[in-house]
Amino acid sequence: MLTRKIKLWDINAHITCRLCSGYLIDATTVTECLHTFCRSCLVKYLEENNTCPTCRIVIHQSHPLQYIGHDRTMQDIVYKLVPGLQEAEMRKQREFYHKLGMEVPGDIKGETCSAKQHLDPHRNGETKADDSAHKEAAEEKQEEDNDYHRSDEQVSICLECNSSKLRGLKRKWIRCSAQATVLHLKKFIAKKLNLSSFNEDAWAAGGVAVCRALV
Repeated sequence: MLTRKIKLWDINAHITCRLCSGYLIDATTVTECLHTFCRSCLVKYLEENNTCPTCRIVIHQSHPLQYIGHDRTMQDIVYKLVPGLQEAEMRKQREFYHKLGMEVPGDIKGETCSAKQHLDPHRNGETKADDSAHKEAAEEKQEEDNDYHRSDEQVSICLECNSSKLRGLKRKWIRCSAQATVLHLKKFIAKKLNLSSFNEDAWAAGGVAVCRALV
């Protein structure tokens, strides 16, 4: 089977932060447009701005920090592609907390242990069962913590089509988080109706409207 080697600099644009130009650390994604940055870079930027640094879309008029989330998948990809990056970052964080005389936070300790297990997954030729169980429990807890909208206030929305140019949805009622934006609804409807693209003018002409929103 033929394989083609890809040099790291060929994909740097996809795994680096637009704000600091370094590799993504604590990758955080804007939920509105799915652009990703280092968390510290993005939080600092949003202290003075409410738009995405890449596409300039308005994240939220007053609370943009509520519409960003940790992107664990992207961070795992970056750590796998860049040799030594994860170990170097964990070492810097430990040194930072030790310098301040503070205890290293539990999540950093957990990531450090996870990194060590990844480098040396077998002990004396086999992995201990309790280590596997502990790892699975930690991953389940992480997944629950990352499900940001599970405990949000929920709203029921009725979507009806007022135009003959578009077909209606099979199920016009949907239930979603109260933090969902109109753009989220547009993307949802476009996917359901197999629309290749959409913009403000097209949607105005199409006549797709949100008729009622009931808490």
